[in-house]
Amino acid sequence: MVKFAPLFVPWEHRLQTLAVLQWIVCFLLMGQVCVLVFIGLLFTRFWLFSVLYAAWWYLDRDKPWKGGRPCQVIRDWVAWRYMKDYFPVSLVKTAELDPSRNYLAGIHPHGILATGSFLNLCTESTGFSKLFPGIRPHLMMLTLWFRFPFFRDYIMSGGLVTSDKESAVHILSRKGSGNLLGILVGGARETLNARPGSYKLLLQNRKGFIRIALMHGAALVPVFSFGENDLFDQVENSPGSWLRWIQNWLQGIMGISFPLFHGRGIFQYSFGLLPYRRPITTVVGKPIEVQQVTQPSQEQVDELHRHYMDELCKLFEAHKLKYNVPTDQHLEFC
Repeated sequence: MVKFAPLFVPWEHRLQTLAVLQWIVCFLLMGQVCVLVFIGLLFTRFWLFSVLYAAWWYLDRDKPWKGGRPCQVIRDWVAWRYMKDYFPVSLVKTAELDPSRNYLAGIHPHGILATGSFLNLCTESTGFSKLFPGIRPHLMMLTLWFRFPFFRDYIMSGGLVTSDKESAVHILSRKGSGNLLGILVGGARETLNARPGSYKLLLQNRKGFIRIALMHGAALVPVFSFGENDLFDQVENSPGSWLRWIQNWLQGIMGISFPLFHGRGIFQYSFGLLPYRRPITTVVGKPIEVQQVTQPSQEQVDELHRHYMDELCKLFEAHKLKYNVPTDQHLEFC
């Protein structure tokens, strides 16, 4: 039975819902719409606009791999503050980050749409710059999204960069100090495990970010977003099921995952693509000092990887009771 929202709700709540709706629509549809607009303009009297943009696109083609183009005006948009209050989302600091260093932050879990990661690192809605003065945040995103005209410029404005090694190298070495690169370590495949109450992380064999940290002497920062997996329900797709097999097959071919998820609607709470109003608290752990090793051995990578997993577990255990995680729940690595 459909559960409808009350007819009269505070105007503030309506604005919060609208802010989240625009973000969902942009994430799911804006790239495709931009392609249609770019091609469609070529068959109108405004064809020159697409031609000029194509020339700009060619000259600017390497920018997503070279640190992007963050825009403080867009990061400060009031819409992000309304979106933050919808859940709400909060950012917790447990240690200082020295602006004279560069940092590589492993963010867990990915969730369905990485909502907490986006709001914390790509906007100022949770006050990142006030909590960590002198630190410039970037967040990696699948390279596919930077191949859409117009959309690429929009997502770069928030500090998003491609999820390629070249991006990490540029930010951690060629842009000086005070840079923080956020990596959703579990990647697209981890979205298939995102459901309320799940603490299963794809980390056991994810060591590329460890090697990059060693090569550039970047301090590792474990980050855990409590509540990230609680925003949507997902159709049962346990490992070994036919649905998971199809999802893994598509992910292997296209590089993106296709979780069958649902949340609530605009005027009812029973189904839809809007996330549930459930809090997300992102806890930033203490940096792990990393000595630069230009050509790290596999043993060095493995050792630092084990240390990182230990610190992530300690961070989770130290804070889980504050954010309504049962005492018998622990991180599960796969």
